[in-house]
Amino acid sequence: MKSFEEIFEQLRSQKKKRLVAAWAVDDHTITAVYKAIEKGIVDGILVGKESQIHAICHEEGIDPKAFTIVNVEQELPAIARAVEMVRNGQGDILMKGQCSTDKYMRAILNKETGLLPPKAVLSHVSVLTHPSYPKFLIIGDMAVIPAPDLNQKVAIAKYLVNTAHALGIAKPKLAFLAATEQMLPGMPACVDAAILSKMADRNQISGCIADGPLALDVCLSPEAVAIKKLQSPVAGDADCILFPNIESANVMYKSLTQLSPESKQAAIVAGASAPCVLSSRADSIDTKLNSIALAAVTAK
Repeated sequence: MKSFEEIFEQLRSQKKKRLVAAWAVDDHTITAVYKAIEKGIVDGILVGKESQIHAICHEEGIDPKAFTIVNVEQELPAIARAVEMVRNGQGDILMKGQCSTDKYMRAILNKETGLLPPKAVLSHVSVLTHPSYPKFLIIGDMAVIPAPDLNQKVAIAKYLVNTAHALGIAKPKLAFLAATEQMLPGMPACVDAAILSKMADRNQISGCIADGPLALDVCLSPEAVAIKKLQSPVAGDADCILFPNIESANVMYKSLTQLSPESKQAAIVAGASAPCVLSSRADSIDTKLNSIALAAVTAK
């Protein structure tokens, strides 16, 4: 698959997933879930203040009967109830509504009532499209792990590869990003990238072709690869990019969203017992719809 429309098409041919939206009391969340229901890719459950949900549905011209509404009057209890429903098997996907990321993540990470498997590492995975690049670009981590260590980077790599597999990419090309494609021992990102590349060579990171360190230009541009005379099985054709820290990944993602309106995005938290849609409260309805589709295609 190379577009979100192709994801929608595949999902329409499969059994619908059940989505539970936590504190779903804003127009963007409700509209995005409604569009996903209209496309036939999910059944939608909204957890939040029922009177507020009905008021927004009225304003947006949406029939509230399209949803199952679970009335919870306050934000924190609503988040906890949504997580509980997914934990108990009443939903396949969790989605963040009009709640802050820290409250949402705290509920997911709760050791007693959350969605964190033992010893699991949670990571944020984003899928992007842009007219200047011929296929999906899958990146991480831009929102959960600030400065991943080597073990966390291994986990992130596996989530990126698993996401690529869910999108039909049988042998994704995974790039380990640094500021340069040169192997510079004084740059920790380069050292980690070299170690990760060798781990992939020896199948400790499986299901992909991997290389690094690679700078962003040679990750994406065959012309840059030719100019620099770089020999790499990944350079110029990356499907996945593992960023060295949260700042670099976050800047990449938000640069596209703010400066390239023709780009399209989706984002989920991977590593929990169910996919968790995690998009910014400021993200567009289309981004939230794409994120629902990404969660649905990766859900078990």
